[in-house]
Amino acid sequence: MHGIRPRQKITQADWAGYMAQRREKARNPAIQNFFGTLLPEPETPISQVPMVALDMETTGLDERRHAIVSVGIVPFTLDRIKLAERRYWVVNPSRPLAEASIAYHHITHSEIAQAPDLDAILDELLIQLAGRLVVVHFRNIERPFLDAAVNARRGEGVLFPMIDTMSLEARLHRQTLWARFRRWLGRPPVSIRLNASRERYGLPVYQGHHALVDALATAELLQAQIATHYRSETPLKDLWC
Repeated sequence: MHGIRPRQKITQADWAGYMAQRREKARNPAIQNFFGTLLPEPETPISQVPMVALDMETTGLDERRHAIVSVGIVPFTLDRIKLAERRYWVVNPSRPLAEASIAYHHITHSEIAQAPDLDAILDELLIQLAGRLVVVHFRNIERPFLDAAVNARRGEGVLFPMIDTMSLEARLHRQTLWARFRRWLGRPPVSIRLNASRERYGLPVYQGHHALVDALATAELLQAQIATHYRSETPLKDLWC
């Protein structure tokens, strides 16, 4: 990695410089292409930003000890979800699956035994992400896991700005004066998990913990969040992290 580690916070102002630095220093061809495909400028209205929802299922929550088992992506804009361009992969994590992990994401030993290593689908994944603003629900999974996995296989990682729909919900329901007052009263915090967040916007209930379904659910959630709390002219820099 070039200077910035996965768990280190990069501010809005830092992202442009970081991405430019990676364009200059990337060595692997697929990573060179990824960073060479420019993202929209920070001032771009969100209505004009091409996006891609990304979700991963993993064997656990620590990218240093666990691994990716499936990846789902759904390209979209504020106006349209491009289901015809969706992609879904099951990949071999090259480490044992715990029973708790199987119960969570329902990917079995036999499925991963036939699945390729992430490296086999990595070039296509990076092509699909390049030039699009990645949208996730809880960036502390997708960002460090993908960075660590790419670094292990290509000798350099991939960090990039994301819109985190969980963080947008946290702004509304965890970080306001009313939320702090609720905590002072001993009330439980409002859930900002994916299904609970979708329910607040009247979105349908989907079966969770499937990477492609959760990617679709995340895309729909962002559309609803922008329509309810923001404007189509809201600049990208107000939403990414």
